Amino acid sequence: MMVAEALALSAVLFAIGVIGVLTRRNAIVIFMCVELMLNAVNLSFVALSRLYGATGQVFVVFVMTVAAAEAAVGLAIIISIFRHRQTVDLQNINILKG
Repeated sequence: MMVAEALALSAVLFAIGVIGVLTRRNAIVIFMCVELMLNAVNLSFVALSRLYGATGQVFVVFVMTVAAAEAAVGLAIIISIFRHRQTVDLQNINILKG
């Protein structure tokens, strides 16, 4: 079994996603980093499902469903902001400030 290697790869991918979310200013890049973190979690679920049964694979299907919905809503919001502001740089977007 390659569970340890898969979990290590999952941890690396998740760390890259966290670093991307915390350091980038472009909304699209941040969105992709969130997707990378979700896929890292999916990889760990699949790796652990080899030890604990198919429950992890069921969670993966659930996470993929939520990620697809999140992608649709998130991209719609980003496109709407881009149409109004002509940028996706989060430093220039302050429409939620009072």
